Amino acid sequence: MILHGIAFIFFILCFLFGMTWLRSGLFNIANQKIKTWLHYLTSTPVKGVMTGTIVTAFIHSSSAVMVLTVGLASSGLIPFRQTIGIMLGSNIGTTFTLEMFTLDMNYLIVPSMIIGCVLYFFRSPQIRSSGMIFIGFGLIFTSIRAIQWLATPLTTHESLRSYMIQVNEHLVLALLIGCVLTAIIQSSTVVTGVTMGFLAAGSVDLHAGIAIMLGANVGTCITAFIASIGGGTQAKLTAYAHIWLNVMGVALFIPFIPLLGIVVQTLAGSADLQLAHASVLFNLICSLLVLPFANSFARLIEKVHLHKKS
Repeated sequence: MILHGIAFIFFILCFLFGMTWLRSGLFNIANQKIKTWLHYLTSTPVKGVMTGTIVTAFIHSSSAVMVLTVGLASSGLIPFRQTIGIMLGSNIGTTFTLEMFTLDMNYLIVPSMIIGCVLYFFRSPQIRSSGMIFIGFGLIFTSIRAIQWLATPLTTHESLRSYMIQVNEHLVLALLIGCVLTAIIQSSTVVTGVTMGFLAAGSVDLHAGIAIMLGANVGTCITAFIASIGGGTQAKLTAYAHIWLNVMGVALFIPFIPLLGIVVQTLAGSADLQLAHASVLFNLICSLLVLPFANSFARLIEKVHLHKKS
């Protein structure tokens, strides 16, 4: 049991490390271009959504995109109202990573790690960054498979089994777990990815998995909030808007978790793919609901938080 627990923690760390390297490699290659896209392609909410979606899907991190957005708002390169579209798009774009996790890419793990290790020892920053991408990719999929393999024997232990039963029966507890873990790890993708591993092993049921995913969407707001500290009014408004957007979206969806579960079960057979689809539907619906009212939402945030400040 102890060895299983240590191995489980080790592979979660590998997952987190792999995501960090994948994001860093992609970010290093396209850093300046990403800033340019976020700066110039956000003049309307629709453009902002499209830009936020593409950039987030490319670098596999809504948190990184939000930190960039907060930085651009803080420096005055983007006014606060133009950040709304980006955050709506970043919520959609982050679901591409979860869908990627469900693909069977085991046959690519070893070649990816070998290529990554070779490229990493080149002096060129671009080639080294490419190596980081390959290594990160290999670590992510190795960790996913290992977590799925370890999840079943771990949850046969009496204390953990009773805890899993509580998580499955109390969706609020599952939601809080997703929120707290994401706030600590600062990656909703990692928390949801680990949950997909438990789902695939049959240790967590679909409704609890969806609740954890919803909680992770709230917990991920901590990254942008931390980035906004000391960043001025525009940066703080951007962070507050991100918090309000995700909290309201989750609050809206909590009563519909069973219905969302039924819908995704008709779309996919495997539990991990169902959770990935649930994440897509949640983020897509929330973003599309807010999009027509993006400017009104921005004015509401200004009214609430600027009024409080004054």
